[in-house]
Amino acid sequence: MKKLIYLLPVFIALSLNIYAQKNDSASLVAETEKESRFNSIRAFEVESLAPMFISGGYHFAFCYRYQGFRLRASIINGGKYDAETAGLNNSANNFKRYYKTSPGFFLGYNIWKGLELYTYLELHNFEIEQKATGNKKEIKSTDIGGGISYQYFFGKYFYIQPGIHIYLRKENSVNFGNAWYSIPKTDISPVIRIGLRFLEFSM
Repeated sequence: MKKLIYLLPVFIALSLNIYAQKNDSASLVAETEKESRFNSIRAFEVESLAPMFISGGYHFAFCYRYQGFRLRASIINGGKYDAETAGLNNSANNFKRYYKTSPGFFLGYNIWKGLELYTYLELHNFEIEQKATGNKKEIKSTDIGGGISYQYFFGKYFYIQPGIHIYLRKENSVNFGNAWYSIPKTDISPVIRIGLRFLEFSM
């Protein structure tokens, strides 16, 4: 009986140690699964700029990730979203600018976990509307630039990716007869994309 009393603390200590190890293992597995989202050898994703649907347009992108690099091809139509308000030194008081159907190509790199830096080329078709008259004309623009965003995963597959874009373009203008419209050479725009990773090959 005395031996059992002496051994009881040993059994309790062993039990607590085993329980702690199990908890540590569970935490390690959860952390490993979380890290694997950022350490994929290859992954395929689809995503969209959510606000484009609210404004009556659309945006779809297909993405391929290889290690830290990500290639993305997209198509956008902004509906009634006025992009003129995103421009610097713009003509927002007199004109509106709408995204017509345009393709884009992106190259990004994950510098830390879900934090991505990227550059892009977008071949934009814009519709310019003069507010006073309602007259509309089209203008084409080859936009380059950069962006930064962060991929927040909810579970294993679904993610939200907020970020900010800087668009750069050369001077371009169009004549409305009684006024000229000049497209801003720089746009700064916050973005939020929702996406789905549907195929993944981890390290």
